[in-house]
Amino acid sequence: MLYIIVLISNLFTPPHTTLSNDIQGAWQSENGVLIISGNYFSYSDYNSEAFHYTYGGSFQEAKNSIDLTYEFHSNDSEKVGTNESKSAKIKGKKLLLNDVEFSRMDDGSPGELKGAWLFSSRERDGEMSSPRSPDESRKTMKILSGTRFQWIAYDTESKEFMGTGGGTYTTIDSKYTENIDFFSRDQTRVGASLEFEFERKDDAWDHKGFSSKGDPMYEIWRLRE
Repeated sequence: MLYIIVLISNLFTPPHTTLSNDIQGAWQSENGVLIISGNYFSYSDYNSEAFHYTYGGSFQEAKNSIDLTYEFHSNDSEKVGTNESKSAKIKGKKLLLNDVEFSRMDDGSPGELKGAWLFSSRERDGEMSSPRSPDESRKTMKILSGTRFQWIAYDTESKEFMGTGGGTYTTIDSKYTENIDFFSRDQTRVGASLEFEFERKDDAWDHKGFSSKGDPMYEIWRLRE
C-alpha cells in the first residue's frame, strides 16, 4: 500500500528542472545585465551615463555552480582563456552567483533569434565575402536572450577587446529592431533604434539594413554550437 502511495505521489511531482534550463535568459544586477543563452554568457556593467566593462565566454554546469571560461574581458585581458567557478542558485525569480543577486528580465522568450551567433560573411560590392571560420581567434559574437542582445568584437589569441554594444530587441514581421542601451565606442549612439530585415534558416541568420553609421549592410551570422 505504501508503495502505491509513493508511486502516485511521484506521478504528480513536477520533474526536476536542471540549473542550465532555469538559468537561461537575461538577468539584471544592481550594476548591469547578464545574458545566458545556450552554453554562452555575457555580462555588461553600464548605466545611462557610461559603459564600464564587459566579460563573457562559455560555461558548463556543475553541482550548485557554473564553471566559466572567459573568451573576452574588457578590463582584464589576462582572464581570457582562464576558468572560474561561481556558486549558482536559483530562488524563484532571483539568481545568486557568488552571492551577487540578479533579477530575471526574461526566460529566453519570445526569442526568435535567441542564441550565441558568430559573424560569418558580409556583402561587399555585390558579392559575399568568404565565410569566417568559427575556429578563427578573431570573433564578432552576438548573444541574444528573449528580449536582450549584445554584440562583442574580440580576439581570443591576442586577448584584445575591440568593442561592444547592446540593449533590447524585437523580431516582428521579419523585422529585427535593436534599441541601444550601451555602446563602448560612442556614447552618443545610446538611445538609437536600428531596424533590419532578417531571416533565420536553421543555424544561419541573414541580416540586412543599415549600420549605426547609416551605411547599407547585408550580413550572415552562424549559430554557435
